Amino acid sequence: MGASKFGLMALLTELGALQALLVIEHADQALLAYLAIHAPASGLLALAVYLLIPARQSRPRASVLALLFSCIFFVPLLGFVGVVIGALLRHLLPRLRAPQRFTAVRLPDLDTHESSEKSSAGFRQAGVRQFLKNERAPVPQRLRAMVALSHAPSRIGSPVLRELLGDAEDDLRLLAYGLLDGREKQLNASIHEARQRLAASGDVAERSTVAHQLAALYWELIYQGLVQGDLLDYAVGEALRHTETALQGLTDDPALHLQHGRLLQQLQRFDEADAAYRRARELGLPASRVVPYLAELAFARRDYARVKSLLASMQDWEGLSRLQPVLRFWGHA
Repeated sequence: MGASKFGLMALLTELGALQALLVIEHADQALLAYLAIHAPASGLLALAVYLLIPARQSRPRASVLALLFSCIFFVPLLGFVGVVIGALLRHLLPRLRAPQRFTAVRLPDLDTHESSEKSSAGFRQAGVRQFLKNERAPVPQRLRAMVALSHAPSRIGSPVLRELLGDAEDDLRLLAYGLLDGREKQLNASIHEARQRLAASGDVAERSTVAHQLAALYWELIYQGLVQGDLLDYAVGEALRHTETALQGLTDDPALHLQHGRLLQQLQRFDEADAAYRRARELGLPASRVVPYLAELAFARRDYARVKSLLASMQDWEGLSRLQPVLRFWGHA
């Protein structure tokens, strides 16, 4: 039964109570008759007003009902009229209404025809990982987001796609697997071609150049997260082997020494990795390219004082937005 029906019944019952008060001539009997009829009228009105109160303001139920009943019953007539007026004002005056809260918003449409640069920038702002992992989002829009993600750089897209291999939706899993498999096949084809050129190369300079390219391709497999487990160990070993071959002819290439250090650090050969980083720095590689890896190496060695010292030297550098949270943390450590 709705609040309006309870309110109408309360009004009719209260009118009956007033009629009894006026008709019965004996004062004591008239008062008793009025209270006997006024009590259920108060209960009905209290229940009607309670149904109009928002759920978040109507707890605890028994206390709210008791308060309403008391205001109506123990203040005859004025209490009844006052509660009715209050209930009407609550719903008739817009300024007294609580602000309406939205319960759902329409998800924005994703334009899959945007350029790769614009799409990847939008992902960074909107948080594509959270959107794709949101199982409540419509599947067609998640699929469109994945297609747009295929235009993003592999170092950004591949980790997200790998997380989706365990998604509950078959279409998303298959698409993620297809995109990752396509990237891996493309790199493996390039590796196969580079290996053939390396086998056919003659002098040291040519072998070093091809070995450098081959090491970079293996590093891409690692960096993009396209290999796991034993395949990861194999890719690291091959990348290190070809990097060392390339260093025989490209001894003064600072980027090659930096890559050498990262591979050695991956294998937990920390002393050799430290020497490779320092050599890259000596050959002119900017400190902003080397110091973060030296700090990571010091952290792996649990040399926290050196980590703090290295990161302190980066506080005034510009263009390190992605490292700012790390710099702030160690700056207050």
